[in-house]
Amino acid sequence: MKSGFVSLIGRPNTGKSTLLNQILKEHIAIISPKPQTTRNLIEGIYNEEDTQIVFVDTPGIHKPIDKLGHALNNQAYYSINDVDILLLVVDASVPYGKGDQFIIDKLSGVNKPVFLILNKIDKLTEEQILLKINEYKDLYEFAEIIPVSALNNDNVDRIIKVLKDYLPDSVKYFYDNEVTTAELDFRLSEIVREKIFIHTNDEVPHSISCKLIGYEEKNDIAYVYVDIIVDRDSLRKIIVGASGSMIKTIGYEARLDMEKLLGKKVYLELYCKTIKKWREKEKYIKDLGYLLKDE
Repeated sequence: MKSGFVSLIGRPNTGKSTLLNQILKEHIAIISPKPQTTRNLIEGIYNEEDTQIVFVDTPGIHKPIDKLGHALNNQAYYSINDVDILLLVVDASVPYGKGDQFIIDKLSGVNKPVFLILNKIDKLTEEQILLKINEYKDLYEFAEIIPVSALNNDNVDRIIKVLKDYLPDSVKYFYDNEVTTAELDFRLSEIVREKIFIHTNDEVPHSISCKLIGYEEKNDIAYVYVDIIVDRDSLRKIIVGASGSMIKTIGYEARLDMEKLLGKKVYLELYCKTIKKWREKEKYIKDLGYLLKDE
């Protein structure tokens, strides 16, 4: 039996959550084309007969503009120190930039294997992939460099195969039927947040958060109540939509996903409320489960 903890780190929108979901064959982490979709540490558990790998998905490391941004970076930094192996996931289809260099600088002195995962190779030719490997290989002493397309599930199994040679433990931490350590209330609220990301423009998702405020089961029906928190009334109007059209769409699609997750009918109620400048208020940031320790 071999086991270990593996963290996926990188800039926003490099495909970390898509990769995690592809590895686990389960929709554990919400995804969208918008950056900073992931806000919490999300653990996904990969099981084989002789292997258990606990993957930790992290928020994209970025230049923060508010206390929430600092909290999101803290989540990622925390994971660097608390796992056995790091997977640095980069978007191979975009030029190397200051954000990539910032993260590599953060890895200076890290005494653990770091894999470079070159994601989104479906957008590159074979020659471009080789050039990208050569560009990165001298920037850091990566234990492995693996090109993949998480979207197309191309070469993703290679990550598992190679990881097995680096796993340091011989302990099974979780039961075989467990696929995530995320609590049910978190997963339900994240489903709502994902639908908001899908149906709103770039500005709105970063100004909202979702929190489960009630859950009960009666007569094989799950009753779910979720608060959508925005930081100004103008965004609340967008979320609600004309005659409630937007929030109805969000609720309808979220309910369908919740029914798949729970295996039963769901009655979902959404409440949109304004808490001005909540992203700058420690009380609300802590209440929503983000780390606030100084960087």
